[in-house]
Amino acid sequence: MISTAIRLARVGSRSELAAAVLLGLGYPCVLLAALIPNLGFFAVAAAVTYAADRFLHMRGSYLVNRLQKVRAGLSIRFLVRQLLLILLVARLDLADRIIFYVMLGGFLVFYALQVFHGALVTLIRLRRTMPVATRNVDLSALRIPDAPPARLLRRSGEKMLHLDLPAVAGLIVAAWTGDYLYGYLGVGLTLGLGLLYVAALALNLRRRRRVPAAATVLAAVDDWLRGYQPTVVLYFSGSKESAYQVNMWLETMEQIDGKPLIILRERGIASQLAPTAVPVICVPGGTHLMNMDLSTVRVALYAANVGKNIHLLRVPTMKHVFIGHGDSDKLASVNPYSKAYDEVWTAGRAGRDRYALADVGVRDEDIVEVGRPQLAPIQLWSGTPKNPIPTVLYAPTWEGWDDNPGNTSLLLAGENIVRRLLAAERPVRVIYKPHPFTGIRDRKAKDVHERVTAMLAEATAARQTEPRWTEAAEAVRSEQSAARAELARIEARLAELDAPARVGGDEAERSRTSLADQRGLDEAKRLRGEWNDAFWRSFGYWEHRVVTGPEPKLYDCFNQSDAMVSDISSVVSDFIASGKPYAVTDSAQLGVEEFKRQNTAVRAAVVLSNSAVELDELLTAVADPAADRQARDRTELKRYLLGPDEPTSMEQFNAATRDLAEKATARNESVEQRLTEPEGAAPPDDSAPSAEPEVNDLDSPVRG
Repeated sequence: MISTAIRLARVGSRSELAAAVLLGLGYPCVLLAALIPNLGFFAVAAAVTYAADRFLHMRGSYLVNRLQKVRAGLSIRFLVRQLLLILLVARLDLADRIIFYVMLGGFLVFYALQVFHGALVTLIRLRRTMPVATRNVDLSALRIPDAPPARLLRRSGEKMLHLDLPAVAGLIVAAWTGDYLYGYLGVGLTLGLGLLYVAALALNLRRRRRVPAAATVLAAVDDWLRGYQPTVVLYFSGSKESAYQVNMWLETMEQIDGKPLIILRERGIASQLAPTAVPVICVPGGTHLMNMDLSTVRVALYAANVGKNIHLLRVPTMKHVFIGHGDSDKLASVNPYSKAYDEVWTAGRAGRDRYALADVGVRDEDIVEVGRPQLAPIQLWSGTPKNPIPTVLYAPTWEGWDDNPGNTSLLLAGENIVRRLLAAERPVRVIYKPHPFTGIRDRKAKDVHERVTAMLAEATAARQTEPRWTEAAEAVRSEQSAARAELARIEARLAELDAPARVGGDEAERSRTSLADQRGLDEAKRLRGEWNDAFWRSFGYWEHRVVTGPEPKLYDCFNQSDAMVSDISSVVSDFIASGKPYAVTDSAQLGVEEFKRQNTAVRAAVVLSNSAVELDELLTAVADPAADRQARDRTELKRYLLGPDEPTSMEQFNAATRDLAEKATARNESVEQRLTEPEGAAPPDDSAPSAEPEVNDLDSPVRG
C-alpha cells in the first residue's frame, strides 16, 4: 500500500511521502484558514507548507520537478501562500488600514527584486561559463578568477523566495496582536534582505570576476595541446548515467603508449568522471571541437556509438577505432554504425565472428583482437568456495530501449531466481548488483528491483535469529567492528583527497586548479583497494548484500562470488575471465539449444528458464568441482571470447595502437607528398609496385 503511494507520488522514501502528503494537505488548509478566517490555523498550516517544501528540496525529491512541470513550481507555491495571506488580512476587516497597502506594496516590490535577482544569477553563471571544462590541463596563463561565494549561488532561487518569511511572520503577528509595527518591521526586513542579496550578486558582475572570453580560452587550450602533443584520444558522449562506459577505460588510458587525452562532450559526464591522471577536455560545442588543434593525434578511440561522434570522425589525419564499453552477444555489439570507423577492436575471436554473422558492413580485415585490459583485476577461481558457504552474484542487465523479453531476467525471472537461491538446500549468500539503468524506462523493472531488495533484506534479518549464524556473528564481531572503523578512517581520508582546493568553486575555477596530483592519486587508489577489503570484512559471509552504487565495483563483486547468474550482456563475457561457474537466463524462452546457438557467451553456462528450476545444477557445480560438467567448456570459451592470456591484453592493446598510429602517419605523409608535388608532374605508373598506400581524393584535408 505504502510502496504504491510512494510510486504514485513520485517520491523515493516514506519520509518524502509524508512530506508530500503534508504539502498536498497544507495548501487547502491555508485556503480554508484564510476563508474562515482563523489566524492560528493559518499560521500552523503555512508553517507546515514551508517545512514540507524545504524538506523535499533538500532531499532532491523527483516530486519537486514534477510540480514544476505542471505549473506548480516553487515560485507559484510562494505566490499562492502570499495571496492567501492577503485574503486572510482582508477577511479580518483590515483592508482599509495602512498595513494592508504596505503589505500589497511590499510583496509587489519583493517580486520585482526577484526579477532582478534571477537576471543577475543567470548573467553571473553565463559569464562564468567557459566553452570548455578541463582536468589535468594547465590553464594558469588564463588567470581565471575565483568563483563567487557558493552561499550566493547555491539554491539561490529558494533562498530569495524564503526571504518572505519575515514579512509573512510579521503580518500574522500584527494581525494577531493589533500592533501593526510588527507588520511594518517584517515587510521592511524582507525588502532590506532582498536588496542586500541583489547588491551582493551585482558585485560579482565586475570585470575581474569574469572568466576570459571564449576565444581566449580556446586559444589557451590550443596552446596547451601544441605543447602536450597528444597522440591517442578517448572520445565519449552520453548521458551522465552512462559515465561508467568511459570510466572503465581510464586505467587503460593511463597505461597506453603515447600521449593520451580524453575528450568529453557533456558537462554532466565531466562531473561524473572518476579520478585520473590523464588530461581531460570537455567540449560541449561541436564547432569548438572541430576547430580545436588535434593535429598530433593519430588514433581516436570511441567507447559508444552516438551521433556526436561525427564531430571527430570527420578528421582525416587520425585513424578512428570503435572499442565499445563491453563485449557481448547483444545487438548493440554489432551495430551497423561500426562500419564508420577505420577499425573495430574486439576482445577475442568471438567478436570477429559476431560481425561476420551479422553482416552489417564491417570488414574482417578491419577487426583487431586486443583482449580486454579492464579484466586484469578479476581473480581466477581456486575451484572451491572462499567462505564456509558459497556466494552467488545475481547481476541482471537493464530492460533496454525495446520490450524484448530477452533483455533482462529481472522482469520475468528475477524474483524466482532470488527466491530459489534463498531457499536452496545448502545455504548460499546472495550478492545482488543490478545494472545502473534498471527502471529508467520500464517502471515494472524498478518495482521488481524493489521487491528483490526487500526479499534479501528480510532473509538477512531472518538469519540473524538462527543459532548457526548468531554463533558465527559472535565469532567475528570484533573483526567486523575493526573493519567498520577502518572503513570510516579510509572514507574520511578519501574525502580529504577528493575535496576541492576551495569550497564552492565552480566549473571554471576547477578547470584552473585541476592539475593532477600523482601522489594523491596513487594514495587514493591504494585506499580504495583497502576500502574494498574492509567493506567485505565489515559484515558476515552469510549476510546477503544489495550493491547499487559505484562502490564496490562489479569486478569486486566477481572476486567475492563463487558463481554468477546474469543475462546476455558484457557482464557474462567479463565473468568468464574468472573461470567460475555461471548461469544465464533464457527469458525469451528460445530453448537451450537455440539460446546457445544465438549467444556465444552461453555455451559454457547453465541455462535457466524463467522459473529458475535449473539453479540446482549451478549450485552443485560450485559445491563439488567433480560435478562441474562445464569446467573444460569455460576454459575454451574464455580463450575464444577474450583472447589468449599471453601476451597480456594491455600489451595487445598497445601494439594495436602503435600499428594504427603508424598507418595514420603513413597516410598523412602520402597526402602531404601528393599536395606538394609540382603541377604537371608525371602521373604515377599504376603498373609499378609502390610502398605508399593508395589514397583517394576524399583523403585530402581540404576535402575532409
